[in-house]
Amino acid sequence: MINISESIEACANHYGGQADAMRAYLLEGQERSLALPNRGPLVFTDTGELAENIRTAYSEFGFYILEGILGEEELDDIKADLEHMRSQFPTGPESQVTEMGEPALGADAKALTLVWSKPLGDPLGGTALANGRHQVKMFEPKASDEAPPAAPFILLGSLQFSEACLRTYAHPQLLSVAASINGPDFAPFNEALFIKDPGIGAAVSWHQDGVTHWDSADFEEDIHGFNFMAQVYGSTAVNGVWVLPGTHKLGKLNINELVAESGSERLKGAVPIICNPGDVVICNRQLLHGSFPNCGFEPRVTVNFGFHKRSSVLGVMGGGIHSDAQVFDEITVARRSRAIGYAIDARAQRFPDETPYEYAPLSATGVVYQWNASARVDLKDYNLDDLSI
Repeated sequence: MINISESIEACANHYGGQADAMRAYLLEGQERSLALPNRGPLVFTDTGELAENIRTAYSEFGFYILEGILGEEELDDIKADLEHMRSQFPTGPESQVTEMGEPALGADAKALTLVWSKPLGDPLGGTALANGRHQVKMFEPKASDEAPPAAPFILLGSLQFSEACLRTYAHPQLLSVAASINGPDFAPFNEALFIKDPGIGAAVSWHQDGVTHWDSADFEEDIHGFNFMAQVYGSTAVNGVWVLPGTHKLGKLNINELVAESGSERLKGAVPIICNPGDVVICNRQLLHGSFPNCGFEPRVTVNFGFHKRSSVLGVMGGGIHSDAQVFDEITVARRSRAIGYAIDARAQRFPDETPYEYAPLSATGVVYQWNASARVDLKDYNLDDLSI
């Protein structure tokens, strides 16, 4: 585990009269998190299903930490892409050019690409954004005088900007997890990079991701899908996502009431997701989760990508958060799924000794997806079809 004692102290000091309470909350949450029986290597049964102990723990807590999934070579590829992408970021939220005066990353994209926040801010909390699911405003500490006026927060549609992320998207073991939980005809959802730079990284207010199916007669714990959260630098109690275990089974929650019962945004019973570099978290989208501003010294970059049950999206009116509200028909789902085909071939080119995943819905069509120059063009703005529920 990463030693974050200095970051815990720095974080607590940002909370003024609540410093002691924040310090205790971070330390106690860290201890409870590490005591949970929901982390370990990825294991499958002889029939290719997710090992029963992993499936059971994921169902009980709503998240599971798969240890050591990404090796050093793959992490180095992602880090190189991150460095390259950062060099192409615009100079600020209103800019379309880089520091060199060149067109910035995503400047010609039709979909929203880079989301910004004021340093240590909470841009979503207490607003009507994302259908108002971020019900409470998190405390926004004062950043240092040297902090920039705005900090990169989320990069959306990340597969079109990073071949390394595209390849990770097709990790055969992770896609096998998706098939085990959501069925072999699982459908894609959304991909993003969450960026929490030291001393400036924004908060993400407490929320549940699901929108569409809360009142469904078929409601169950997996109906809104899950996200994989691949950690590039690791995840800690200071910079990481916090969750309230088990809440994925409780339906839509009144977060304001939970905050009132806890006496602050430090929700009782919540724990941080603690990971080393290369660990991948599987996190139920219905699980109550959020993150505090990164007042510490360790960076966090999460390669985020999710999957749904096909029955959860096919013929369903979308939630209108990650894409325009629309009914997701067979054509839309198939068009969005081409990213999986491109990713599988891109990964096969980079890791030729690895057995590629065979995605049943694409195999059934007989269409062969090849990752090449024309595919890069075809993937542009692919996230306009995000299957957002």
